[in-house]
Amino acid sequence: MSRTGVCSSDLDRGPALRHAPRQLTARATSWAVDALRHDDTTVSAIARHLGVAWDTCWSAIKADAQTRIAEPDRLKGIKTIGVNEYIWRPSKITSTDKAVTVMVDRTRDEHGCLQARLLDAVQGRPGKVYADWLTEHGVDVKVTVEHAALDPFRGYANAIRDELPDAVAVLDAFHVVKLAGQALDEVRRRVQQQTLHRRGHKDDPLYEVRRTLLTGDEHLTDRQRERLDTYLPIGDPNGEVEVTWSVYQQVRSIYHAESRSTGRKLAEKLLDTLHTCPIPEFKRLGKTLRRWREEILAYFATGGVSNGGTEAINGVIEKTRRLAHGFRNFTNYRIRILLAADGSRPYRRRPPITPEPC
Repeated sequence: MSRTGVCSSDLDRGPALRHAPRQLTARATSWAVDALRHDDTTVSAIARHLGVAWDTCWSAIKADAQTRIAEPDRLKGIKTIGVNEYIWRPSKITSTDKAVTVMVDRTRDEHGCLQARLLDAVQGRPGKVYADWLTEHGVDVKVTVEHAALDPFRGYANAIRDELPDAVAVLDAFHVVKLAGQALDEVRRRVQQQTLHRRGHKDDPLYEVRRTLLTGDEHLTDRQRERLDTYLPIGDPNGEVEVTWSVYQQVRSIYHAESRSTGRKLAEKLLDTLHTCPIPEFKRLGKTLRRWREEILAYFATGGVSNGGTEAINGVIEKTRRLAHGFRNFTNYRIRILLAADGSRPYRRRPPITPEPC
């Protein structure tokens, strides 16, 4: 050992050997991939634990992950599929480059439990992207899909119709209620402008209840009902906001009915009459929902298929992007989110609640 702390044998080997790149063993690589799949961690943290550079760590993880992702059995047995769009790189670049379409398996197990898993992510938002993905994976996916949940985007509906003719397309219940909430908010803002000739301020009556208006009637507290009774007559002299709030609650009641048959009857009645509403915002909403009539009513014939599991997967994707502080390479982004949301994490089942004895 020399005074500099470097072994003399290392000096004799020359700079080429002293700076040779290190490689991870198969066991270390497997551990690193499993850490990204099961834990909310980063490549930098794994590299620090293993004592290697980031490039060395990611090269080993990437090769192993691509092998796991390419397994043909991963896309078999899909009976319910969900699709959604997502922004993977928020920036000022074109929407084609920053949008991504994600496909999610929402098939329930033999116990009726749903554990959504990410199937794939393809760059781009048009319906053709979804159709091309279905075509690329061929019979293994197409012949087993029975239900397809989607957002109110006609491109995805056309892709399901062309590529999955035997599958039942179902419009997501959350987005139906969201459309009604947006129409209600548009009415509130219009009435605000017509009565006070400006946008809402802190102490304006309609601005005071803007959040309360979007709360379900069954969740309103006594204080919230008192606020509605106090501020609506002042800020809504013609009763337009009050009427549209009532219609918004009717849209919500479709999915909170006592039975599927009751919910379907309420939905059919609303679809047949809403487009005749004299309030322009809800008249437009009624026309939109009529165009999606078949997909909306399919919710009640499929046992309540929705895109809820897809939205949950989006939460895992967003967490992964935040942990990495963003991505610049789509290939690396796709691998990371497929590892984090492939359904391999243990399913968190809530233990049954046993009441304490009196």
